[in-house]
Amino acid sequence: MATTVTAPASEIAAPADRPAAVPLRKRVRQLVRQLGPWRMVVLGLFLLAAVLIARSSWQMPLINAAERALYDARATAMAPHVGQDKRIVMITYNDETLFNTGIRSPLDRTLLANALGNLDQMGAKAIGIDILFDSPRPDDDLLKTQLRAMKTPTWLAYVEQESNPNTIFYEQQKFLEAWHTDVRTAKTRPTSVLFRTDDDSVIRKWPDRPKKLPPLMANALAPVDAAHANYQGNIRYLLPARAAEGQEEPVFANIPIDAFAVPMDAETRAGFADLVKDRYVLIGGDIIDTDQFNTPLSRFINPLTGQHETMIGLEVHALMLAQQLDGAWATPLSSPMLWALAILVVLAGGLTSLIDMRPRWVVLAFLAQMAFFIVAPFWLQRQGFDTTTLPAFGWALGWLFGYAAVGTAARTVGSRQRAFAQSALGKYLPADVAAQIMRDPDQLSLHGERRNIFCIFTDLEGFTKLSHATTPETVARLLNAYLDRLSDIVLDHGGTIDKFVGDAIVAFWGAPLSRPDDGTRAAAAALAMYEAGEQFRIDLAEGVPPLGMTRVGLHVGDAIVGNFGGEGRIQYTALGDSMNTASRLEAANKSLKTGVLISAEAAARSGRDDLVPMGRVTLRGRAQPVDTFTPRPDLAPERRARIAALVAAHAAGDKSAYVTCATALAKEEDQDASVLFLIERLNETEKGESYVLS
Repeated sequence: MATTVTAPASEIAAPADRPAAVPLRKRVRQLVRQLGPWRMVVLGLFLLAAVLIARSSWQMPLINAAERALYDARATAMAPHVGQDKRIVMITYNDETLFNTGIRSPLDRTLLANALGNLDQMGAKAIGIDILFDSPRPDDDLLKTQLRAMKTPTWLAYVEQESNPNTIFYEQQKFLEAWHTDVRTAKTRPTSVLFRTDDDSVIRKWPDRPKKLPPLMANALAPVDAAHANYQGNIRYLLPARAAEGQEEPVFANIPIDAFAVPMDAETRAGFADLVKDRYVLIGGDIIDTDQFNTPLSRFINPLTGQHETMIGLEVHALMLAQQLDGAWATPLSSPMLWALAILVVLAGGLTSLIDMRPRWVVLAFLAQMAFFIVAPFWLQRQGFDTTTLPAFGWALGWLFGYAAVGTAARTVGSRQRAFAQSALGKYLPADVAAQIMRDPDQLSLHGERRNIFCIFTDLEGFTKLSHATTPETVARLLNAYLDRLSDIVLDHGGTIDKFVGDAIVAFWGAPLSRPDDGTRAAAAALAMYEAGEQFRIDLAEGVPPLGMTRVGLHVGDAIVGNFGGEGRIQYTALGDSMNTASRLEAANKSLKTGVLISAEAAARSGRDDLVPMGRVTLRGRAQPVDTFTPRPDLAPERRARIAALVAAHAAGDKSAYVTCATALAKEEDQDASVLFLIERLNETEKGESYVLS
């Protein structure tokens, strides 16, 4: 062991004039206490504004444009790349069709009537026609006769002026209603082709279903579960899978209507039937500058065409139908969840401004949060959540507002805090004890007092040998890194670091403040320190001599706690037999082939159910035997129970039960050195007798 060190590892490497890091929760309490009522009101208003921005940015001018852009980026980047959907086929009037017929508007209905006559005999599941018959043509009677004769379920597009005033005017609607009345049968019925666009004319979500309108085309063509009959979440846009040589196969086959409108005999019709049989057929226009819509995919340039490509309405219906058939309904983000996230984001910004750590950790904390703002929305989109209401840009602004508001308030009172810390506490007390004083100065006794505390001793096997085998710089670097890890564990579990003795750490729980769960915290810290030490050994760089395991001892008992030392140096520490017992338990790990040893007194208050008895031992230099336990979360409960039964049988003097347990365990735990040595020790002792460690 080396000379006693009296400062945490984080302070060893810091410059002498650098102040100790102030715990975050302490800074928050100080800020609230020192701001005063009026400054707190102003701070509260700024934070409230930040929360509103972080929650409602989709409804705010200018900001909502950024939210839409970010959503479109998510919808495009996370859009599934799929092969062609064989369940749906689009049959379209295209510009070549219009050129050949010489009829542009209304579309040639003779062509449609002839196509429907053939399609009706090809075994389609259903036909949806996204064409409005809102004005007359000479060939209306031919089409009406065909529609009335349809045997395949056929759905005709319908809109009404109240819900879609930009699409149809009053006279057109009256004509459309009369047209539908004239052709309606059990198989031919109307369907709504209503779309809803956002203020920027982009279709992102399924529309509402006004009661005056017939069922939406996707809902009409195929059955929809009742839970999603009025689904208004985001449309799942799909991208074609990239084929060989950079070619893409469209998500939905798009066949010109001309191919089905020619006269067909039975043999010809059978050749075309494979394109239609058992599929949903959507008929509409694929015409330049007609029925073209902006979608999230339109915002970005197609890498193959080099253009911003719009999408025909018929394909939007096909995408909605495919989404319905797949049951790919996006999970909505509830309003309470969005409010909670908004509050957490603003709090994160505010708390980040209060972090008092080394710059690299502050930078890492900042980058981690920025990564969250960027990655989390894309991840949620990928996981099937509806992010059309997720305020990704609002989160970033809310975080920034929270950071600025709290940071400004903290700087207002910062000079007073620094003066207090430097003049009163920073001169002689360790940082963890100073934190306790700042939280509640009255609870720290500046003289010795008797307290019941949980004491931990640790040691790193082989460190002394390492210090002789490598350079002083390497030793210092490794020691600081090791002590830093274990110190963080102590502090994270609410413990007080007493001192460092070379590579060993002495810590306790129950002073200067005691908590009801000190035993649970101490036991959890003991195991965590052992695991961190084992991980430290694994993480050692190549060329560094190997280290042995970290050994930990935990005991609870009375000790004198307070400030001790001469006039030139005062240290807050604990003295007493409980500290010595914890030290002996740490050393006993080597003999018992364990990593963590906990006395029965500490085990009883540890709150752990994974402790395994290691028998009764007489520690070196002690007269009173100690019942020992070790945490074994790696063992199944039944295996721990068998070890406990072994020790209980020995303590009770039940020779038969003991032999049975010992024989079974020797076979079952043949690779477990601690259990095998336990059996060896019990074999060498009589009923309830302790094993004396030499």
